[in-house]
Amino acid sequence: MTEEAFDVVVVGSCMTDLVSQAQRLPRAGETIHGHKFFIGFGGKGANQCIQAARLGAKTAMVCKVGRDYFGENYIQNFRDNGVSTEFVGQTADAATGVASIIVNDAGENAIVIVAGANMLLSGEDLQHALPALSRAKVLVCQLEVSPDTTLQALRLAQENNVKTIFNPAPAIPDLDPDFYRASDVFCCNESEAQLLTEMAVASIEDAGHAGRELLRRGCRSVIVTLGSQGCVVLSGQEASSMLHHVPTETVTAVDTTGAGDSFIGALAFYMTTFPEMPLQEMASRANQVAGVSVLKIGTQASYPSKKDLPSKLF
Repeated sequence: MTEEAFDVVVVGSCMTDLVSQAQRLPRAGETIHGHKFFIGFGGKGANQCIQAARLGAKTAMVCKVGRDYFGENYIQNFRDNGVSTEFVGQTADAATGVASIIVNDAGENAIVIVAGANMLLSGEDLQHALPALSRAKVLVCQLEVSPDTTLQALRLAQENNVKTIFNPAPAIPDLDPDFYRASDVFCCNESEAQLLTEMAVASIEDAGHAGRELLRRGCRSVIVTLGSQGCVVLSGQEASSMLHHVPTETVTAVDTTGAGDSFIGALAFYMTTFPEMPLQEMASRANQVAGVSVLKIGTQASYPSKKDLPSKLF
């Protein structure tokens, strides 16, 4: 059993990304020529964990991979990035999750995911990881594993006074109301906010309205990310739920795949490292980290390490 205390524990998904680059995305039924192919490491949970680790957080991943080539490779990838693999389970009952990704020359993407072994992560696996989970500073969860397992992880964290970041992605319309109450920081993008609240989210003001609705459902703080418009931050402690708009620096994106995960991984790092920092300042710094990630092709391959970033971010 682990005696280590981790900064960040992530309960979530691992995906092997099969990435094709083409001038444009194909239409239905159409075959087009691409100009580059590579295999990368992805999955929202693992992405967030790796970004937190690269910034210097002591991290552990709780996940499930197949007993296959992609699974073995993924475990090695965690080790290479300094992530604890003590709670990475392997199963013969399903393949390691894969994502087929097409990226066009404008940096836009289309993605099909097959969750595979990710869906077999269970409450039993959480119990095995409880010594680490209960002593972490921050738990990070998403929705690429079973929602029941995710909610159980968030509840276990709250029972042990561990701060939680919940990223409701990919979003599901009938989200269990307990997810809101179990979220210290509920972090979603425009489309997720729109699906969950049934409100149009096209502007900063819209994001504020959606964010207030999410606060009303029981989240302690809400961040709605808006791509090139930065993000909005709202906290329930403020009587009027004051809206903070956090702009982002304009960059020419090469590949936006995984930028949202870079943001959340960085946010987890800042929450553990600078717990007294205002959430909007953490979000501003996380924006800057994610802004660096879109300058390179690939998901984790594009994530910056501490040494790649200006010292003012630390």
